[in-house]
Amino acid sequence: MARQQQNTGLIDSVKDSIVSAIKAAGEVTDALFHAVSKTVAKSIEGAGGIASSLVHAIAEVAQGTIQAVMDVGGDLGAAARGIVVGVLRGTRKAGAATPQMVAQTAESVIKTTARVSGDLGAAAKGLVEGAIQGAREIGLDATEAASAAASGAIKAAGEIGSAAGEKVRNAVTGTIAGVRVVLKEPFKSDGAKS
Repeated sequence: MARQQQNTGLIDSVKDSIVSAIKAAGEVTDALFHAVSKTVAKSIEGAGGIASSLVHAIAEVAQGTIQAVMDVGGDLGAAARGIVVGVLRGTRKAGAATPQMVAQTAESVIKTTARVSGDLGAAAKGLVEGAIQGAREIGLDATEAASAAASGAIKAAGEIGSAAGEKVRNAVTGTIAGVRVVLKEPFKSDGAKS
């Protein structure tokens, strides 16, 4: 029960911070992006360097952020971009800023976006844009990060259903922010619905 309360606390804390930042910014996309990336980075840094703690923290932060943005009618693409950049900034100090972390973040964002009936295409494209920007900031390969974000998003969408998978695939295919996105198989889980 203590773990559940802790989870709810982090989700609510992130959600409250994001809502306040969006209201203060008046939904200016760049201000939203900066508020999200700063809040996410701070929350992730507090999780420490243990991989399982980071994965749980990222899922909770993504959930709180997406819920906040949906609550105030914010730009989901900018929020997704901010989440990935924030995760990369926050995990860099723990030595965990990897393409695998980007893919896990993308999965969390897409699953949460689907749960709140958000625009999966906008979220997926924002994830790839954030992966590219974040990778460039911290010295990771931008093409590899973009591929990880796209693959994670497609994997999660495929678990939701074929229509979701198609929408996300269409959103992340091609060149985004000057980087050709290369989709790597496999991104379908064994339990994917067709």
